[in-house]
Formats: sequence, C-alpha cells, structure tokens
Amino acid sequence: MKENSTIAAIATALSPAGISIIRISGPQALDVIDRIYRTKKEVESIKKGEFAAAASSSAKKLSNAPTHTIHYGYICDENEVLDEVMVSIMKGPRSFTAEDTVEINCHGGILVTRRVLDCVFKNGAAPAQPGEFTKRAFLNGRIDLSQAEAVMELISAKNRFAIDASLEQLSGKIKNRIQDLRSTLLDEIAYIEAALDDPEHISLEGYTEGLTERVQKIRAAVKKMADSFDNGKVLTEGIRTVIVGKPNAGKSSLLNALSGRQRAIVTEIAGTTRDTLEEQIMLGDLSLILVDTAGIRDTSDVVEKIGVEKAREAAAKADLLIYVADSSRNLDEDDHKIMELLKNKKSIILLNKSDLSSVIQPKDLKEAGVDAPVLWISAANEDGLDALEQTIRDMFEQGMIAGNDEVVITNARQKTCLLNACESLRLAEEGIENGMPEDMLTIDMMDAYTSLGEVIGEEIEEDLVNRIFAKFCMGK
Repeated sequence: MKENSTIAAIATALSPAGISIIRISGPQALDVIDRIYRTKKEVESIKKGEFAAAASSSAKKLSNAPTHTIHYGYICDENEVLDEVMVSIMKGPRSFTAEDTVEINCHGGILVTRRVLDCVFKNGAAPAQPGEFTKRAFLNGRIDLSQAEAVMELISAKNRFAIDASLEQLSGKIKNRIQDLRSTLLDEIAYIEAALDDPEHISLEGYTEGLTERVQKIRAAVKKMADSFDNGKVLTEGIRTVIVGKPNAGKSSLLNALSGRQRAIVTEIAGTTRDTLEEQIMLGDLSLILVDTAGIRDTSDVVEKIGVEKAREAAAKADLLIYVADSSRNLDEDDHKIMELLKNKKSIILLNKSDLSSVIQPKDLKEAGVDAPVLWISAANEDGLDALEQTIRDMFEQGMIAGNDEVVITNARQKTCLLNACESLRLAEEGIENGMPEDMLTIDMMDAYTSLGEVIGEEIEEDLVNRIFAKFCMGK
C-alpha cells in the first residue's frame, strides 16, 4: 500500500477568500516547487524581458531551504507570473504525511487558485484523491487509523464537545488504550503457545484457573470502550431531545420557541401534530436534535394512533426526554402513562402555561413517582426558556446525559471492531469453562487480538483502507 507518486490538491474551500492553500506531497514535491517558484528579483527580470537573466539567476532553490521555513515569492508558468505567494517547506519525515511537503499560500480567488494548481500539475504532480494526504500519513506510520478518522470527525464537528473528543482521539488516546489491551492479550497467547511448544520447561498446570478472570477483565475493558459509542454519538451528532406530552400541552410551541422559528403548526385543535418533527439547534456549545411528537393519549383515530406509537418509539430512543404538562389542567390517566416513559430516562418536566392559573404543582409530580427537574415555563410567551437551557447544560456537564468516559469512541466502524473482539473473548471464556484444549483457546484470543488491531489499522485489508479514506474531503 506504499504510495510513491507526488500529489497535489487545494486544501482550503474553493471559494472567494483571502487566501487559498495548495498542498503538494511526495518525493518530487520540492522539485515541483523549484520549477515554478520565482523570487522577486527573478520576476523583475522577467517583466523587463530579461528571460535569460531570470533563468540563470543564482537565487536559492527552495529544495535547498531548511525545513519548516516560509518563503515569499511568485508562482510562474514559464515566463508568465500567476500569483504572488508565500510557500511553506516541510521536509519528510517531519510533516503530516511524513513525506516532503510544500504548501503554497496564494490569493483566494477561484480562478487564480485553479491556475496555480494547474501549473503544479503541469510540472509533475498528480491530482490527489479525497483523503489521500491523511491516507499517506497513516501508511507512513505518522498516525494510526483511529487518529486518521479523528481528522475527518474534527472537520465535521458540530460543537465544542465533539471537537474535544476528536482532539483526544487525534492525540492517540484510543491508540494507547488499544495497544495496552492487545499487549496484555498477546502475553496470554504467547505463554500458552510457549507452553505447548515446550511442555518440559513451561507448565500450563493451574494456568487456566486464573485465565478466565483475566480474559473477563480484558473483555470488560473492551466492552466499556464499545459502550462509549453512545456517548460519542451524543457528542458528534447532538443530544437527541424528544418532547412528549398530551395533545395541546404546548410541545410544538416549545419547539418553535427553542428553534426561533415557526417549525411546527400550532392550533387550538388537539392532535395537530401527527408525525415527528426534527430541528437541530445550538445551546451555546451544545448541539441538540429537538424532536416534536404527536400528543400521547388514548384515541380511536387510526392516523392519530400511528402518531402516538411513533411518539413512544421516539421517546425510547431519546438521550433526553422533555415532558410538557399543561399546568392549567389536572393530571389524568394519560399524564400518568406518559410519566411511565420517563422512568430510567434522563428527563426534564415542564409545567407549561405558567401565565395561566395553575392547578398542578411540582409536588404532584414527585408524588407520582417522577424523579426529574421540574420547571415553570410559558412556551407561548417564551418565559422560562433560559432556565430550561441552563438545566440541559448542567445535566450534560455533570455527565447525566452523556457519561464521562475516559476514552470515547465516536466511530461506528471502531465500535464494530470492538464488539467483534468482545465476542471472540466471550467464546474464549466459554471454551475455558468447558475445558477446551489450550491450542483451541488461542484461536479465539487471536481473533480478538486481530479485531482490536483493526481499530487502529494494524490488522486491516487494503480495500477497507481505501473505502475509509474515500469518505474524506479533497485536500485532506
């Protein structure tokens, strides 16, 4: 999978801007820039028509410049000046790709950027594929696969917490944890294999008695990492916040108030909302996926029944439930059924219509067995929304919505690899308990070792690597 060509691409968005960056990487990167870069003195000679003087100039070549230096000059296509630029030189292996790398900072116009890039191609570089720079960093051992995936997640991060999770992954936190687990597992495999090869000097007597506990400990650690994916999903996609309540309690008014626009239809007619509505909003650095649902009640209307069932399904998948109760009406059987949905779920109760005479008090909800923060609001008047937003932020920061895992997995592929490792370790435990021969035990343990390696790319097929990096943006 070693890449030997020299590649180039625009690393910034192709749109009118102050600057654009063209990245070149590979064994001929410095040769390419030497062919097209000119100093101010050389350009002055070109403008005077002194082409021979420019060509014979003894000005320094950038290939001879020290690494990690920046140079002012011009990009020229033969004797035509294309742009005034700054050029960064990063010689391998001290670069992102671990190869010789050049970055041309040119003006950000679409036309000028394309002309400079075409000149780079004309002088020896090939167009980079999506994600090819990061792929080379992985293939050259600069980063592991989990770090490479963190690059893309960092680019697409929707909030500060997603950025923090991506940066931790990029720093090698997942890699270090996986390597520790693989090392521990390999020690067990190596001992068993050595004992089978040299039974006279290495005994397995009594070894398997403690092996079950040791394998269980490894599996628990792997399972914990896999389970952190749910928390990681909250960080990267947002807190799935489902609004539930009876018809006309004010759920749609709350969605509209929080989103700042008329997203849901609000009428006096009960049961207006028949399907779920989703809206992504930001609470400071926190991202929420707000889901408005149909009012939950016993109904004979076939269409409304479908909406009620969808509301229950949405509630089951929620990271956070917001129960909106009409404080001007007494609690009834439908309210108590809704409160059953709150059990074992992180939730907030809103006593809506605080601008009207209230007949429900927070103590009524406590007596009904609901353990959740209770807030007064008027969704129609947008009163109490600040307190609601602060409560959500407090719950998140205290780890009540997403746990404070030491290592957080944010990638579905990584979770699958971890679950595969868990299953192999479970089979190994089962084999130990059933008295399976030791040489058979190491098969499942080795499968787990391989699955863990797939998380960081140490055990992975080339076609899968290609598919992963094909999802990256151009120039990265």
